[in-house]
Amino acid sequence: MIILGIDPGSRITGYGLVARQQGKLVYVASGCVRLSTDALPERLSQIFSSVGEIIRQYAPEQFAIEQVFMAKNPDSALKLGQARGAAIVAATQASLPVAEYSARQIKQAVVGKGGADKTQVQHMVKHLLSLPGTPQADAADALAVALCHAHTEQSLIKLAGQARKTVRRRLR
Repeated sequence: MIILGIDPGSRITGYGLVARQQGKLVYVASGCVRLSTDALPERLSQIFSSVGEIIRQYAPEQFAIEQVFMAKNPDSALKLGQARGAAIVAATQASLPVAEYSARQIKQAVVGKGGADKTQVQHMVKHLLSLPGTPQADAADALAVALCHAHTEQSLIKLAGQARKTVRRRLR
């Protein structure tokens, strides 16, 4: 199973793909979509088409994206929300299920503390995926989103299995 993680941005959108192989998470690809124009509608179009191309190229089965956080600048938060929307539409057009995580949840899942900084996230992503070098910050954030989704999904599967065992015991 391949998971596509997206760190949305109105200037740079990071993407990262991880796969679960024999119970282990492995690196597939990562990078950044650097938006070339100043006009927001064209940047949103670039995000939509770039994420769509990544989906066609790698055929992920899961899609995870960072939620909008309320920044000091409302205009920036609105642009970030629109960038997220463009990426989410690309995923839904490919019939991918969309999972959303807060920055705090992502950092907690990858670093172990929700207040971690970017360099800590980069270090842990490099370590968890056994990467030869440190990924660029936006790509590392996107890989962290994918790792968070993988960990969350695995935890839910374990909980569901435990719940089934409990129900079976009660039925005996």
